[in-house]
Amino acid sequence: MPTSAREPLLEVRDLAAGYGKIGVLHGVQLTVGAGEAVALLGPNGAGKTTLLRAISGLLPRTGQIRFAGKDMSSAGPRDAVSAGLVHVVEGHRVFTQLTVFDNLLLAGYGMPRAARARQVEEALAFFPEIAEKRRNLAATLSGGQQQMLAVAQGLVRRPRLLMLDEPSAGLSPVLVDRVLLAAAKLREAGTAILLVEQLIEKALATADRVYALARGTIVLEARTDEADLPNRLEQAYFGQGAHAPLQS
Repeated sequence: MPTSAREPLLEVRDLAAGYGKIGVLHGVQLTVGAGEAVALLGPNGAGKTTLLRAISGLLPRTGQIRFAGKDMSSAGPRDAVSAGLVHVVEGHRVFTQLTVFDNLLLAGYGMPRAARARQVEEALAFFPEIAEKRRNLAATLSGGQQQMLAVAQGLVRRPRLLMLDEPSAGLSPVLVDRVLLAAAKLREAGTAILLVEQLIEKALATADRVYALARGTIVLEARTDEADLPNRLEQAYFGQGAHAPLQS
């Protein structure tokens, strides 16, 4: 399996995870380079959300996870965030009885006050639609605006790696583009992105490389500039072709 040409930031080796006695992931291998955008694609039930949850410490797992050269195999969610690995979970996970602004302040809990205030404003600048509602309760936002707020929460800490799980869920096409543009701008500023997304064309347009996950294992790794990538993805999804890694 080829590795990123960039300096490795996240390295996952032989990762297995699941729910109770139900195994979902089996020997997953994945690498994200520093400042790289990587898409994680696959059919429903493939284990994409489980993989992000395992990496960020929300699920028990076995195998090895290294982040920024540090062994994070036993790290919990708080350790992951402290190291610069931020996971924006699927769905509109915001505190509906708090204001937009207070949701963002809470996302920066423990940061120095001046830095937190500055980075909250930076996060809001990506999403003018919610910036103008900063004093409104999150409960008054539309589902799409709540999703934007959830992504903004992930930006407050200026993560080294931002993992986005289905950020387009519930958004109009215009707002999907806004969220992915924010991800692209973060990447340009040096933040690595690991993106789980059902909108395949938009995900590939955002990413440098792509992994396909099926039946809990990685079945394809490729650069997104491959001419025959759609065909390879189709084969990987439906099990019609063997995994044939590219050479770096």
